[in-house]
Amino acid sequence: MHGLIPEPLWPAARAALAEALTFWFPVACAGCGALDVDVCDACRAAVRPSLHHGLVAPGVEVVSALPFEGPVARIIRSFKGEGRTGLVRVLAPALAHALAVIPPGATVTTVPASRSADRRRGYRPVDLLARRAGAHPIPLLRVQRTAADQRGLDRARRQSNMTGVFAARNPPKGPVVVVDDVLTTGATLRAAASALHDAGADRVMAVTLAHTPRHSEHPRESGGIGT
Repeated sequence: MHGLIPEPLWPAARAALAEALTFWFPVACAGCGALDVDVCDACRAAVRPSLHHGLVAPGVEVVSALPFEGPVARIIRSFKGEGRTGLVRVLAPALAHALAVIPPGATVTTVPASRSADRRRGYRPVDLLARRAGAHPIPLLRVQRTAADQRGLDRARRQSNMTGVFAARNPPKGPVVVVDDVLTTGATLRAAASALHDAGADRVMAVTLAHTPRHSEHPRESGGIGT
């Protein structure tokens, strides 16, 4: 386009193109569908962190920033499933609030997706979230076998489905923090923690962006920023 348009007219051309794209592909709030905004003020308010502490396995604490419901759930689904990577700016501050409770000097890693999921999306949502939240994740985990889709499985079948899915390389000394997007039954995080313990980690904890209230295990306490 630059070769066809004189340089002084580039800003006007970009603005016209953006206006045309907005006409044909209108932006809608990821949380409620309101037009002409990525996330409206009301849905942004729903993304204020309210920390939830629990256990996914004996000795493995998990801290979640948000309940996975209402506008929060819809925003996360849009971020993960619709390629709306710009939503990371809205979600990452909540994850950063949860990450603030991890031990000083802890090594942060993320739960890896399958290769097919990475190819389908073209990006890694959890890694993108963690980096935007100020973490510097180290790839300690890898998928060593493909699990079935977890949707529709009960708690026992989820646990069986995830057993042995991950392998880990030797972690650095000190605590290891596993970051994931949504906690449901905890089967994925238990599998990740088990792999890290097998690789030599002394202490493993987890941090997630959100938790599904009706599924999160072993709630211990709740807190948060003003309510």
